[in-house]
Amino acid sequence: MKIILASIGKSHDEEYAGLINEFTNRINKYIVAEWLIINSDEAFLEKVKSDDYFILLDERGKELDNNNFAKHIEQVYNGGKKRLIFLIGGAYGVNESVKGRADLIMSFSKLVFPHMLMRIMLAEQLYRTHTIMKGEKYHHE
Repeated sequence: MKIILASIGKSHDEEYAGLINEFTNRINKYIVAEWLIINSDEAFLEKVKSDDYFILLDERGKELDNNNFAKHIEQVYNGGKKRLIFLIGGAYGVNESVKGRADLIMSFSKLVFPHMLMRIMLAEQLYRTHTIMKGEKYHHE
């Protein structure tokens, strides 16, 4: 299993890159994770394969708490897919073909966040998820 963290837009801003890389490196202690920065919905769809599990991040999606998110990710890992792909859409969201391909449309909040901040949040939450799955002490209840 491999995780692809995809974002439509520009490369990581210098001010945010340190935290994005820090949490991505922490994820890599558990599973291979890498960023894919693309410029359009169409370019993204060309990268998604039929045996990928794709989670679209959208403020109108389903909200999960940390433990349920960890359970969901663990089910994906055990489900035989080769890659888990997350997508942070563009400034105006994504087109219907991208939404239609998503296996899950998920929301971190009903609020809208800047893309660079969302990249940090996604990486941190995936690190948190892996510590929950391993029973480690990073996440507190």
